[in-house]
Amino acid sequence: MRCVAIGGEKKFDVTTIKEPKSTKGSVVFKVKRAGICGSDIHYWVAGAPQGLVMGHEFCGVVTDPGSRKDLKVGDRITALPISPCGNCPACLSGNPQYCPDTWNDALGLSLTNPGAYAENSTFRPDLIIKVPGSISDQEVAMIEPTAVGLHAIHLADIKIGDKVLIIGAGIIGQICGMFAKMAGASYVAMSETNDKRGRKAVKLNSVDEFFNPKDKEYMTKSRKKCPFGYDVVIDCCGNSPAVSTAFTQVKPNGTVVLVGVAMEPIPIPTVIGVLHELKIRGAIAYTKEEFQECIDLMATKKIDMKKYVDDIVGLGKVQEAFERLTSGNDDAIKILIDPSKK
Repeated sequence: MRCVAIGGEKKFDVTTIKEPKSTKGSVVFKVKRAGICGSDIHYWVAGAPQGLVMGHEFCGVVTDPGSRKDLKVGDRITALPISPCGNCPACLSGNPQYCPDTWNDALGLSLTNPGAYAENSTFRPDLIIKVPGSISDQEVAMIEPTAVGLHAIHLADIKIGDKVLIIGAGIIGQICGMFAKMAGASYVAMSETNDKRGRKAVKLNSVDEFFNPKDKEYMTKSRKKCPFGYDVVIDCCGNSPAVSTAFTQVKPNGTVVLVGVAMEPIPIPTVIGVLHELKIRGAIAYTKEEFQECIDLMATKKIDMKKYVDDIVGLGKVQEAFERLTSGNDDAIKILIDPSKK
């Protein structure tokens, strides 16, 4: 079957791999939609591991239910794409994202489990989730990143009336802005170097205002409505300038949530963290309950995730989609993949 695999630094190969089969009760599914994630971009930029078939955000249709007696051929599904052991303290406490094994065999993030950048895929049965018919294929493929944003907002512990700064207008930043408003924030600003994405965040009502850190008047403009700093700053970039901005923009004793991932060590102004007694939280993935909460929010139409989808491409256009998302001058936020599309 056709798939897209990492072929080198910033390079994809459209190639073929064997059709997946049910092993150890795994569920086999046809991929309807797959999302391009920021972590996928990190792998693509690095060009490693070579041969990796990514795709951990997806909507699928069951072709073999494996050991899942509650599923049948034709059911639409998605999955928590992680690989927790189920027995460690993290798993038993309901936080599988902390499990030491959770990324070892993660779907689309490991060579052992090719993901949804393919016509078909398979995954362990206990992590497959049937989705309601009221959610479109596009929305189903958005459940996983939506849960990432929700988890970050839960960790931020936003209070009614708080002023919040989001750094980075990619899909996670947009989602964090949306949930920050739902949590009761009175003002949500966006810091983003791509003017087109920043303006789009305001247009989509993810945030109230946008500021470009390349602007010489950035700090003055950003601090106009909160001169003593933001109550909460959520960094969705992960690079050194973004994290430094988070430390300098948050108020003393405020909260910084680090969602963006740096693939190498970065310098940060820890002196500000000490002098201002900042509360710093890392945010990774989500709990199963948060994942289900996002499904419920979509099913009841309390959130609209379709508005963030800019394009749907076939496997042959994945390379172009990644280049578009990393160009720095395109307003695209989310691009989905439809393996059946030419």
